[in-house]
Amino acid sequence: MTSLIRTTLLAAAAVVTAFSIGTPAFAADKPTIAVVVKITGIPWYNRFETGVAKAAKDLDVDAYQVGPTAADPAQQVKLIEDLIAKKVDAIAVVPNDANVLAPVLKRAQEAGIVVVTHESPGQQGAAWDLETIDNTEFATAVFQKLADLTGGKGKFALVVGSLTVPLHNQWADIGLAYLKQKYPELTPVADRYPVGESLDDSYRTSQEILRANPDLKGFVAFGSQGPIGFARALEQQGKTTKDVGNVGNVLPKQAAPYLKKQLISEGFLWDPADAGFGLVALAKKVIDKEPIETGTELPGLGKGTVEAADHVLRFKATRTFTADNVDQFDF
Repeated sequence: MTSLIRTTLLAAAAVVTAFSIGTPAFAADKPTIAVVVKITGIPWYNRFETGVAKAAKDLDVDAYQVGPTAADPAQQVKLIEDLIAKKVDAIAVVPNDANVLAPVLKRAQEAGIVVVTHESPGQQGAAWDLETIDNTEFATAVFQKLADLTGGKGKFALVVGSLTVPLHNQWADIGLAYLKQKYPELTPVADRYPVGESLDDSYRTSQEILRANPDLKGFVAFGSQGPIGFARALEQQGKTTKDVGNVGNVLPKQAAPYLKKQLISEGFLWDPADAGFGLVALAKKVIDKEPIETGTELPGLGKGTVEAADHVLRFKATRTFTADNVDQFDF
């Protein structure tokens, strides 16, 4: 036997041996799940991204987060168009504007891409939406705290992330209806200000609100930078929450110094990392064609409830932050 033939036979034997011990000819590709958030670079979505990264590792998927540099629906559309071109397996979105995104999400579905959302119940173009809280209970709790701080009377300012963010505006609508029924003497100075996702805009708008309304009694913000911006404006004017109540969505680590200095009265939130993990986990379940039903459990969120009409998987993960308990939280 020539050396060339011997070498060839040995190589063939090695290949056979490799198959005999279970090594596949081609490793199965991990599903790619792209998470599109409302805006990058703010603490909320930095924390959200830690959940996305943890899900990628724990669930053995290729998951990553992208987002626009401003809370701009048009920028989200462009990002999603790019992801469609890349033929990812799933797109998981936190929409800035549900209506603007609907056509591009439908195009993603038509391309065979799984689409899920967060904070956008009933989203057109999505298979499922993940919600971490009961919206009515959450909004009512925030506005009830506002009523407690103001004695149920006087003027207050209301902030949302933008006028097109579905969930922020739903909370605002629920809260305003609740006040109208239970505390009709507690009234907003304007319908709502769309600055809650930007610290600079929240701070600047808060200064303007305080100058225009020296008798302001309260402030409520949906958008994690809203209460922080108002806290800075209060401090700049030498006031505290003894003068004007300040409640809303906050990250505890960011809000801690303001809570302790009586510049934020109380904060309400869930852990964004749990939401980031849960959104990726939900997308993977849809990819794998697993049933989504009441009792479906996701790490950090517990067992969910299905609301079939809007294709929502809802959890109850609200946490309340005060000056006394804020140091217990690590996000």
